[in-house]
Amino acid sequence: MHALDVLGDPVRRRTLELLAESGERSAGEIGEVVQGEFGISQPAVSQHLKVLRDHGFVEVRAEGRRRMYSVGARGPREASDWLTPFERFWLPKLDALGTELARGKRRRRLDAEQPSAASAPDLAPATNSAPAAADPPDARSA
Repeated sequence: MHALDVLGDPVRRRTLELLAESGERSAGEIGEVVQGEFGISQPAVSQHLKVLRDHGFVEVRAEGRRRMYSVGARGPREASDWLTPFERFWLPKLDALGTELARGKRRRRLDAEQPSAASAPDLAPATNSAPAAADPPDARSA
């Protein structure tokens, strides 16, 4: 079975999500969540865990009578290796998106640092003298 075939099942994907969130869970804890969400039996959960274990997506260790599961490295690495040649189709777009997000963030920061024209106070020099008279200059002084 190919690594992506393993990930094709929603129960197995959900199991991996649970393990990625918590780091490690017992088979019983995994079963409790998965059985509730998917309505499957405990033996079916065990079968999914076996597939994940056989293909390197999970690792298991014994802790007394409990079996503790965590994410393994081999399965995800195989899936990643298969997907790597296709990254050229989405990585440039993600890079461009990152550039645009950075530009927008920079623009918002610069806009916040500069007061807008509507809220800027009048910057004309202030004087302490009285306003100039509206009358024409006195003709007698000419």
